[in-house]
Amino acid sequence: MDLRRLRYFAVLAEELHFTRAAKRLRIAQPALSQQIRALEREVGAVLIERTGTAGLTPVGRVVAAEAATLLAAADAAQARIRAAVRGTERLRLAYTRSARGGRVDALMARFRAGNPHVEVVAETGWTAPNVEGLLGGRFDVAFVRPPVDEPGLRCVHVDTEELLLAVPAGHPLAARRRIPREPLVGEPAVMWPRENGPGMFDRTIAQVWPRGGFNLVRHEPDDEQLLRAVAGGSVVAAVPAGRARALRVPGVRLRRFTAPVPTVDIALAHPARAVPPVVRRLLDLLAVDPVTG
Repeated sequence: MDLRRLRYFAVLAEELHFTRAAKRLRIAQPALSQQIRALEREVGAVLIERTGTAGLTPVGRVVAAEAATLLAAADAAQARIRAAVRGTERLRLAYTRSARGGRVDALMARFRAGNPHVEVVAETGWTAPNVEGLLGGRFDVAFVRPPVDEPGLRCVHVDTEELLLAVPAGHPLAARRRIPREPLVGEPAVMWPRENGPGMFDRTIAQVWPRGGFNLVRHEPDDEQLLRAVAGGSVVAAVPAGRARALRVPGVRLRRFTAPVPTVDIALAHPARAVPPVVRRLLDLLAVDPVTG
């Protein structure tokens, strides 16, 4: 499929107006119309409703979505080719906010040491946006919290982390060394929004409140704010051990659960198809222990 025509169509799909799209593309409107008709002949279906204001047909909506993925992949491939010509490589990486330190940072430190010529361009986000970035071609790899239900992605296990209960220092549960599930039924709790990472959210609730009774009274955007909410004295939270211990928020006590100990995983996700060499080298490090090698 002609990538230039796809780029034209992607702009038109955003603008839904031939004159504005042609202006953005810096081409004449008749030329844009000609290219869109050529794309429609190539696809074998009408993509734009031309009665009244321009709108996408059902097939047009599918092509627009697929075009975004194809164009992002093409741009990424071109960037890798240009880097190869310059004698460098680039790895576009996304961390997940709840899993810095430990094996994640150890893995990346080993990769950087063994690949000094690779430019690592890193961002930090939640699992759901990281997955979207992978599917859209923005990232080459991303750390995520499984389970991730996307057939186009492959997740490679990095580590398993214990969940702890964060309680206010003055809370009755702070006096216990290990916390059973029963006292938590109905206890006011704080959590980050589910849309940040649906798989981890559901897995956390299923393990900590297996018989129900999850009483969510507050949302906070990240782990630090979540623990600060706990320090305020009115809520509890289930948090990954590494991040909670690293933050060390005053007024919060971290307690382990009684068996079965709840856990969450961290994985390295990447598109399942056309894995570039720089990503393969990172994945190869996971064939051995990310810390000890």
